[in-house]
Amino acid sequence: MPETSTFTSGRVLVVAFEGWNDAGEAASNAVRTLKDQLTVHPVAEVDPEDYFDYQFNRPSVALDEEGNRGLIWPSVTIFGPDVSTDVTGSNVYLLLGAEPSRGWKTFTSEILEVVEDSEITAIVFLGAMLADVPHTRPISIFVSSENSDVRTGLGVERSNYEGPVGILSVLGDAAEKAGIPTVSIWASVPHYVHNAPSPKATLALIEKLEEMIGVVIPRGELVAESEAWESGIDVLAGDDEDMAAYIEQLEQARDTVDSPEASGEAIAQEFERYLRRRDGKDNRGGAGEEPWRPPGV
Repeated sequence: MPETSTFTSGRVLVVAFEGWNDAGEAASNAVRTLKDQLTVHPVAEVDPEDYFDYQFNRPSVALDEEGNRGLIWPSVTIFGPDVSTDVTGSNVYLLLGAEPSRGWKTFTSEILEVVEDSEITAIVFLGAMLADVPHTRPISIFVSSENSDVRTGLGVERSNYEGPVGILSVLGDAAEKAGIPTVSIWASVPHYVHNAPSPKATLALIEKLEEMIGVVIPRGELVAESEAWESGIDVLAGDDEDMAAYIEQLEQARDTVDSPEASGEAIAQEFERYLRRRDGKDNRGGAGEEPWRPPGV
């Protein structure tokens, strides 16, 4: 496994946003899982009035434990550990919330102020996109970094994507310019599965994150939920010949790429076809900015 001690020797912020970067709610649910499993508390929250369009990110109404109705506004919150304790995950901070609608430069500056005040030394961004991948195979994970030292230390790639980006890329660019190393972990969610959430993708992100930051993360019900999710799609495909045939094509393509004898050229050609299809679509349907591709493609 790549050496992670340098990257995770200090305080690590794990980031996920709901919306454009979060197909199948995989990334945001991964951070929610960490929030439930680690001992953290809110350390900062941005003012939603400054960054959200309420016609796009509408507030919701809910009942509290006493039965009183109250408004819940879209927000972004940073959670931190009790630094006085010496427990697993005590160096892990979390950022979770909806992708802001406006004021991205100011928003980024505000988040980086909290990062610096909290003495956070590294950031891991989680994302998920819709992709031409089969639900029957392991979820494809792509790890990248814009930091050359991190790429060398962790043995990861640099993304060569060009095109529209989400708030993750804006935050990542600002963090690197501020001298804070970053890593991005993206999961591919089968695009033909429209119902959220996607627990199998969430589980894949958590497994990779656990490997990257060296913290044991209890899975809870995710394993059982992932199996049920896959079985449910199997049932749907069993009643739809076109869907079953399409999934079989994706399986064959994935198996070709994963085979030991696959050449780099063959892999590149196979995924060029997928990338051409993706480029003809609007990514706002839950897809993120990073196309899935095997290392080196």
